[in-house]
Amino acid sequence: MQSSIAPSTRFKKRGAVRTYLEYAVAWGIFNGFRVLPRSLALAAGKGLGVLARFVLPHLRRHAQMNLQMAFPHLDDKARAQIERGTFRNLGRALGEVAQFPKLNRENIESVVAYEGLENYQQAVAQRRGIILLTGHIGAWELSVYAHSIYGYSMSFLARRVDNPMVERLAETNRSRFGNRSIDKKGSLREVLKTLKAGGVVGILADLNSSREEGVFVDFFGLPACTTAGVATLALRTGAIVLPGYILWDDEKKIHRLCFEPPIETINTGNQKEDVVANTARYTKALESVIRRHPDQWLWIHRRWRTRPEGEPEIY
Repeated sequence: MQSSIAPSTRFKKRGAVRTYLEYAVAWGIFNGFRVLPRSLALAAGKGLGVLARFVLPHLRRHAQMNLQMAFPHLDDKARAQIERGTFRNLGRALGEVAQFPKLNRENIESVVAYEGLENYQQAVAQRRGIILLTGHIGAWELSVYAHSIYGYSMSFLARRVDNPMVERLAETNRSRFGNRSIDKKGSLREVLKTLKAGGVVGILADLNSSREEGVFVDFFGLPACTTAGVATLALRTGAIVLPGYILWDDEKKIHRLCFEPPIETINTGNQKEDVVANTARYTKALESVIRRHPDQWLWIHRRWRTRPEGEPEIY
């Protein structure tokens, strides 16, 4: 499914110089990391993440504020360690993405190993459609890519990159083994069609939402506006909601692609209350993973940006 704005139109809106400059930087980083051996690419990525922590102080401040709210019981040293880990994780993930062209069925097992694959296989066997509930954890771009190399291609929601040339660069790699991205904007019809046909749709459900698209549920003890899309789709289609995520195992230097048992959908017949109740359960599942591996989540994101009516802005 294509973006609602044609690439040529998006190109004109951004301007040629800016478009080409951004593409040149992205192409240079991607191909520069690609030619390196994987170990060096990951090390270089981590180094770039450390550099970003210093040259992008506003992201560092966001992470610090988020960690203070999420982990008030931790001391400054412990929170600082998590914050530094966040930038290292992002850099490592970039290194892995640049290595995508080298990955294939012969070598993927040395990069990504499964945990709980039986949960995924059992859900697929029911032919009810699967909403893969996931978040910006670990090297999240690698999760669906590796899954497709293993033979489990799927669809996933994605926000189109504003730069159409960078978007094409990313899409070429994402779809190499049969994955299909669905433009998040205007995606309902395509997602419904996929789920009703028994397909799999991955949805990142851990970021801040607008009041129009989300509901407020607890996230680390604070009300967080969270997408209502997963719950709405599950109630409408009867699809299975299956938590899945990828984690970096620093001891064994490998990623673990984990699938947990499905989360049962609450359906009392009260649509509004059921959406909130189910969204709260999905969010709690993601929070549980983040609590166990806090340095692998996207703390630089302004997760609590949308506030309940009458509450002051945080950032």
